[in-house]
Amino acid sequence: MSSSSIQLLGFGLAFAGFVGLIASTAMTEWKASSYAGDNIVTAQATYEGLWMSCVSQSTGHIQCKAFDSLLEQPTELQVTRALMITSILLSAVAALVAMVGMKCTTCMAEDKQQKARVMLIGGVLFIIAGLCALIATSWYGKNITARFYQQFNTSNIRFEFGKALFVAWGAAALSVLGGAFLCCKCLGGGSGESKLYPQAPPTARPGVDYV
Repeated sequence: MSSSSIQLLGFGLAFAGFVGLIASTAMTEWKASSYAGDNIVTAQATYEGLWMSCVSQSTGHIQCKAFDSLLEQPTELQVTRALMITSILLSAVAALVAMVGMKCTTCMAEDKQQKARVMLIGGVLFIIAGLCALIATSWYGKNITARFYQQFNTSNIRFEFGKALFVAWGAAALSVLGGAFLCCKCLGGGSGESKLYPQAPPTARPGVDYV
């Protein structure tokens, strides 16, 4: 596969992760009410996201309410919000930087080494953005699991992983994978020749003339 094709593949994966991060952050189903246990209420389902909570009735009616206060929310929710927003902002910057460094664009075409460095920076930013989202989602999921298995749970409602959590995990993986493709291709060079160590001239042999 050519260098340009690998760059396009890496950028496509990373950009898909960027879109997934935006979608998962806006979704309201980061955790959903569980139907496991003795006290099962199937007449309604409760969902909670990073910004609001929703109640879905068996009739199909859905009512959502934004969280009243930002500071009164649990620590893991506030940290998850901050990390997801940071991940989105880093991905946006990484997309712009990577587009400048791609071989299929005309920006900085006269300086190939500088163009490769710009692409490397874009790939690293994509990886950092994916890691931020991965840390946020993993910590959020860990807290859901810990509360689900608590023996003395004062609330009758227990929560499981919501759809948004899986979307965020997938988006984080795509961002890291796409960024790794971009970085590996920049570090590899793609030409098979080293610019730091020029090729030595051939050793003269008796009876052979070199022009």
